[in-house]
Amino acid sequence: MPRPTSFGKDTGLQLRMTFTLFLLGLVYVVLIVVLLGSGVNGVTVGLIAGGLALFQLFGSDKLALRAMGAREVTPAEAPELHAMIDRLCVQADLPKPKVAVADTRMPNAFALGRSPKSATVCATTGIMELLSPAELEGVMAHELAHVANRDVLVMTLASFFATIAAYIVQFGFFFGGGSSDDDDNPSVMVLFLVSIGVYIVSFFLMQALSRYREFAADRGAAVITGRPSALASALQKIAMGNQRIPERDLRATSELSAFYIFPPGVGKSLGNLFSTHPPMEKRIEALGRLERQLQGVPA
Repeated sequence: MPRPTSFGKDTGLQLRMTFTLFLLGLVYVVLIVVLLGSGVNGVTVGLIAGGLALFQLFGSDKLALRAMGAREVTPAEAPELHAMIDRLCVQADLPKPKVAVADTRMPNAFALGRSPKSATVCATTGIMELLSPAELEGVMAHELAHVANRDVLVMTLASFFATIAAYIVQFGFFFGGGSSDDDDNPSVMVLFLVSIGVYIVSFFLMQALSRYREFAADRGAAVITGRPSALASALQKIAMGNQRIPERDLRATSELSAFYIFPPGVGKSLGNLFSTHPPMEKRIEALGRLERQLQGVPA
C-alpha cells in the first residue's frame, strides 16, 4: 500500500478551534464590558491586554524553551534528528521548523510557534535515548502535525484569555480604582466573580480543545509516517519512562504540560480529571484502528 506523501489539515480540529476561539472571544467581551462598567480606565485595560497578547504571541515560545533548558541545534550538532525532521517535512509538505534539544532525562517532545514558518520542534535527550528510530519518527511526526494544524497558535491565544482573567482575579481590586469605598462598591465584587467565571470557562474550553488536538496530531503522525503502531509503542515507553522520573522534576515542567506529547506526572493526579491529554489507552486504541485501516483490515 503506498504511503501518503502529503499531510492534510484536520477539518474537525479546525472547526473546534474556530468554535473555541469564538466562545472565548464572547466571554472575553463580557469581561471587558464588566471591567469598563467597574470604572476601570479603558486605556489601562487596552495597554495591559495588548502588551500581554503581544508577549504571548511573540515571546512565550522563547520563554518556554528557556524554561525547559532547550536550545536550538544545528545539523552538525544533531545530524540524525535533523535528517529525520527533513524527511518528515518533505512527506508532510511543510517548511522545516527550527530544531531544539532539551537536556533532561524526562522523555518528551513538544512544538511551539505561532505559524509553520516560525515553529520550533523540540525533543529531550531522554526521549532520544529511550525510543527506537521508528518510534522517535512517530513522535516528531506528531509534533509536526501540531505545526501543520496551527493548533499551537490557538492554544497560545486561548491561554491568553485565561491569563488575563487570572491576573484580574489576583489584582482586580487594584484595577477597581483604589478609593477608600471600593469595598462597598458592588462593581468590584461583580468584576471579581466574572473574572473567576471567565477563567473557569477558558480552562474547560482549553482542556476540551487540548484533548482533541492530541487525537488529531496522532492521526496526522499516522498519515505522515504510515506507521501508527510505532507511535503507539512510543507512547507506552514514554509513559513508563516518566514513571521513573522524580516527581519534583515532573512538577518543574508542569506549566508546559499542554504542549508535550505526553503530560508529565499523568497517573499521579486524582483520576486525571484535569489532564490536558486524553487517556493513553484511548490514544493507543485509536492508533490501533488506524493501523488496521492502513493495512486494509476490516474494523
